[in-house]
Amino acid sequence: MARLAGVSQSAVSRVISGDVDAARIPEETRQRVLAAIKELGYVPNASARNLRNKRNRLIGVHTFEAVFPHARTDFYFEFLLGIEERAEQTGFDLVLFTSTGAGDGRRRVYRDGTNRLNLADGSVLLGVSTDRAELARLWNDGYPFVHIGRREVPGAQIPCVIPDYRGAAIGIVDKLAGHGHRRFAYLREPMEMEPYADRRDGYREAVERLGLTDRSPGFRGESGLTGDWIDELVRGGETAVVAESVRLAERLLAGLRERGVRVPQDISVAVLEATWQGTSVQWDSLEIPRVAIGRIAVDRVIDMLDHPDEPPESLLVPCPIVPGTTVAAAREERP
Repeated sequence: MARLAGVSQSAVSRVISGDVDAARIPEETRQRVLAAIKELGYVPNASARNLRNKRNRLIGVHTFEAVFPHARTDFYFEFLLGIEERAEQTGFDLVLFTSTGAGDGRRRVYRDGTNRLNLADGSVLLGVSTDRAELARLWNDGYPFVHIGRREVPGAQIPCVIPDYRGAAIGIVDKLAGHGHRRFAYLREPMEMEPYADRRDGYREAVERLGLTDRSPGFRGESGLTGDWIDELVRGGETAVVAESVRLAERLLAGLRERGVRVPQDISVAVLEATWQGTSVQWDSLEIPRVAIGRIAVDRVIDMLDHPDEPPESLLVPCPIVPGTTVAAAREERP
């Protein structure tokens, strides 16, 4: 809404709250904001109007699909743990927005033209099935929020807290190259999302910068793993494989064992995904600092509330490389 009206987010908030005289907002500015409100179909939250410039001391957590954990091994558990811990430390309560509001099971921010997140001062959003149209609308409405994970939204600079998958992929390739590996293969998942694009960009950048060789289907953009692929890998001169997921790495390991090929003595394998504790194989992999990311997301929302006139920016969070037992020095290449 602020972008559409060509004014600051604080000016939009003051017009919506009715605090025009105190803010000394020109009538022309007020009319532009009102026109934007009408065009976007925005419905102000009644309790927020009554509070004027005061806060509810509430931070929302909204997910675009069912991600709340059933067990401690759930992917999102540690994100939520970090959000909860930081909210408590900063004196905010949490509001969990979980209802779908639609028959298709998708969780929506807007219902009947109303932003349901308005109950909270600002919100942390997360999940895989992100509704980019709703993110764009939130951004244009000037509502304070951050998204965990990078999301590209046309026409909007969505503030995100981003695990640095690209940097981690570069680090893993550098590590393998440091062990003498020069011929690589890449195992690719079929998903086409920003987190996977970041991994692929980092991997390709490192391979090309170091002058390494990768002739695998995955490097050419083909996903999946077949028996023929493994046969070709065994016949070829590759000494290192980088897999986008533990799922693919485990399938590769089983296929190599069937063919009498050892990991890491014959072929090293690294994974561009965090691995769960208690897995049978200690993969050389990356670590996603989920608790830290959850905490940072809360801090970013609070910073937006404290500095409403400053444009929110995304933040890149490093993903450390975790040593395992699946990478070793490269064997001598066969002629």
